[in-house]
Amino acid sequence: MAKKEKELSYSELVVKRNEMKKKYMDLRFQMVIGHVDNPLQKRVMRREIARLNTLIRQKELAGENK
Repeated sequence: MAKKEKELSYSELVVKRNEMKKKYMDLRFQMVIGHVDNPLQKRVMRREIARLNTLIRQKELAGENK
């Protein structure tokens, strides 16, 4: 999965990160209510968001954010 993400453009990475953040917030609300099948999914999503943030920052430093 990381190989595909590395090939995405800066704007695609930002869009994907924003989608993941929205899904993560929804998952957090579901956990409070108590309707989550896999509680480890929260950790996995948080790590994916961090991975996307890292790739976005790398592209910013490389000057590819335009």
